[in-house]
Amino acid sequence: HVQLVESGGGSVQDGGSLRLSCAASRITYSPYCMAWFRQAPGKEREGVASISSNLRTTYADSVKGRLTISRDNANHTLYLQMDSLTPDDTATYYCTAPRSVTYGCPPFIVSSYGYWGQGTQVTVS
Repeated sequence: HVQLVESGGGSVQDGGSLRLSCAASRITYSPYCMAWFRQAPGKEREGVASISSNLRTTYADSVKGRLTISRDNANHTLYLQMDSLTPDDTATYYCTAPRSVTYGCPPFIVSSYGYWGQGTQVTVS
């Protein structure tokens, strides 16, 4: 089955930066939309950024201009560069993909994405 493994989380001060990575395996990676969601304690999981197979990116309004999603198809890896972090960005960040190849990326709806990583914690203080 498809495996998505996130890494790069940690603790950072307000205004700091982190870079998350997601290694994908057992998936024909390049045709798939890939995305990052996050979930803060007591809150619902929300979409953060997505990138389609033709590199079209979409961002949640709350992260525009601060977070940048990218992908390396040769190495089956997804990235999330996170700059100007604030305590509101504290959450568990999940790498995800739809269960099938789609034209573009689905909207930021949890049920539209079927493959999930285990998550990586980001704490900003």
